[in-house]
Amino acid sequence: MAQKAIFITGGGSGIGQAVAQRFAREGWRVGLADVNASGLRETAGMLSAGMADTYTMDVRDRGAWVVSLDDFTAKTGGRLDVLFNNAGIGTGGPIAEMSFEDMDRVVAINLGGVLNGAKIGHAYLKKTPGSCLLNTASASAIYGSSGLVVYSATKFGVRALTEGLDGEWFGDGIKVRDLVPAFIDTPLLKTPAGNSNRSVRDVVTDAGLELSAVEDVAEAAWRAVHGDAVHTYVGKTAFRLKFAAKWLPGRIRKQMRRGIAAE
Repeated sequence: MAQKAIFITGGGSGIGQAVAQRFAREGWRVGLADVNASGLRETAGMLSAGMADTYTMDVRDRGAWVVSLDDFTAKTGGRLDVLFNNAGIGTGGPIAEMSFEDMDRVVAINLGGVLNGAKIGHAYLKKTPGSCLLNTASASAIYGSSGLVVYSATKFGVRALTEGLDGEWFGDGIKVRDLVPAFIDTPLLKTPAGNSNRSVRDVVTDAGLELSAVEDVAEAAWRAVHGDAVHTYVGKTAFRLKFAAKWLPGRIRKQMRRGIAAE
């Protein structure tokens, strides 16, 4: 049986790194893409020799997408079983206090980068029967997050893209799935919360919300790729938000008025 292959953006740390390890344990060949070259080397070093190929690339760069996927699929015999659209940044804070530069960068990477991966990746995925586009959304895509509205808006976009493409690509034999994790213990949580001297991690833990391990997300990624659910939720907070958004909208509205990311 031919070796399966997964291409992971944001593969230099956090969720991408954990997912690379999970799929490599199953014998998959892994393509790792990130702007962080040292992070790519670190992740590749965690995998068995010959299991990984690394690509220093920015998901906003469409030409780099084509070059990287051409090279990776040439090495896998044309296979691309999973494209994991995972790269993202966690810049937050009240929108009135965000710079236009930060706002544009979050949108360009978190949503534009995912759109680039989907549009460009389609031709490669279509060549592999039973392939899957897997996107990283967020619990912020369940209900708009006060203090993180730009980030939240991009993740709502990722969720919409996932649902729409799961229908649009059905005839091509491509599954489209997303992960909906709550707060995951990754470097993203070191991002400052607004203009305060506290990190998003500080705000989350002070609010009494739990952090989930990246290994939990990696296991969820494996289930998502092999299952039928469009959305795979990870972490107690994600499930609580899902429940509250459906059954207790007034309560969650009041919570957002207090502001999870308020100083």
